[in-house]
Amino acid sequence: MQAKYKIDFISNNSINPGTMTKFLKSGELSSNWFEIDAKDAVVGRLASIIAMIVRGKNKTTYTPHMDDGDFVVVKNVEKAKFTGKKFKDKKYYKHTGHPGGIKETTPEKLLEKNKPEEYLKLAVKRMLPGGVLGRKQLTKLKIYVGKDHPHSAQNPKLLDLKKLNSKNI
Repeated sequence: MQAKYKIDFISNNSINPGTMTKFLKSGELSSNWFEIDAKDAVVGRLASIIAMIVRGKNKTTYTPHMDDGDFVVVKNVEKAKFTGKKFKDKKYYKHTGHPGGIKETTPEKLLEKNKPEEYLKLAVKRMLPGGVLGRKQLTKLKIYVGKDHPHSAQNPKLLDLKKLNSKNI
């Protein structure tokens, strides 16, 4: 029995260029500046928002293999909070590379050492890719203790965490 319709498979093999994903070239990249006040913000929720912005996932031009993220300035990081008992019980591990060289610390110890920006940086770092691209994207995160920062010349846009989600604060 003959088919009623004749389909030309050769012409249907081409990909429609109108539906292909547009990837940015390095000359088309642009970065904006955002400012976040971390006062009373939950560290994990704050870190996930920062990681999304630094990675560039908030843009329609997101390209996974390129650094298309925006700069984020976080102020008042010492006033960020942990939920539950994480402030005392959460442990960060690192290894020196020598036998028996595992080191551990807690957010409470970091605050005693006057390094409150370190626990937010560690949280964001672990939400980024683990290679060269992730290290480059982490440099777009600027964390400061107190309300003053030296990036006011870039005119950062203020992000209100409470407007994003009421659970953030």
